[in-house]
Amino acid sequence: MIDANPEFEGAMDLEAMADALQRSGAYRVLRRLAPLPKRTPPEGQQTRLGLFVDVETTGLDPAHDEIIELAMVPFTYGLDGEVYEVGEPFQQLRQPSRPIPAEVTAITGIDDAMVAGQVIDPETVTAFAAPAALVIAHNAAFDRKFLERFCSTFNTKAWACSMSEIDWASEGFEGAKLVYLAAGAGFFYDRHRATHDCMAAIALLARAQPVSGRTGLTQLLDRARTPGWRIWAENSPFDLKDALKARGYRWNGDSNGAPRAWYIDVPDALREAELAFLRTEIYRGEIDLLVRRITAYDRFSERC
Repeated sequence: MIDANPEFEGAMDLEAMADALQRSGAYRVLRRLAPLPKRTPPEGQQTRLGLFVDVETTGLDPAHDEIIELAMVPFTYGLDGEVYEVGEPFQQLRQPSRPIPAEVTAITGIDDAMVAGQVIDPETVTAFAAPAALVIAHNAAFDRKFLERFCSTFNTKAWACSMSEIDWASEGFEGAKLVYLAAGAGFFYDRHRATHDCMAAIALLARAQPVSGRTGLTQLLDRARTPGWRIWAENSPFDLKDALKARGYRWNGDSNGAPRAWYIDVPDALREAELAFLRTEIYRGEIDLLVRRITAYDRFSERC
């Protein structure tokens, strides 16, 4: 009988074990998210500073709810869509004017004791965010509205959304939530804290995707650089609302200065086809429709 050697057992190659399990076909192995290594851009490659942001809030309404945690993670990327370096994150908590709802604490782990006396200085945020050429969030339609109300510098930035502006389904992922994407990519992380969410999303953007072979960031930059059009179907017949919904139209019922109507965002190449659809299938006649050009500087903002 050979006695087990604890030192030998402790030095076993865990990565080799994980690979063996994976190759067996009987297991899927998730690895803890590791920091991205720093890489030197190729000679002549132009780089920019990106900023991944995430907020935790007391609720879903930017007009009434408040930020309780803000994380911003800077990263250097090339115009080729490669991530070359991830910088030191900014992370701060903030005490809201009212107690944090229990359901928010259950999701985020942030309670009133943690944020007591904590503040986030907008001037500090401005200085940190100022160098960024592009701000990215995983659900930018949510984060941008909160951050623009909190700090005016975010009104001046180009924004992109890693959830909606990458075709995750065509890359084989079953959902666009960050935790689903991470699991599909083979890693896990500590969820629902803002800095961890940012790091996980940057790791996903840096990966070459399984079907296209392009990085997620390459796809995101393509979408962000492409202007689009928001088309409003004002006063459309009520009995055709299901046809609009099935085509991808969304309803704006908020008092945000925009029409209370169905709308859709389309790329430039599909603008005329969408107008023709509305005139032929919805209004069944000539009609002047409200159309607005959208770029990354106003996409996902309340200005749309």
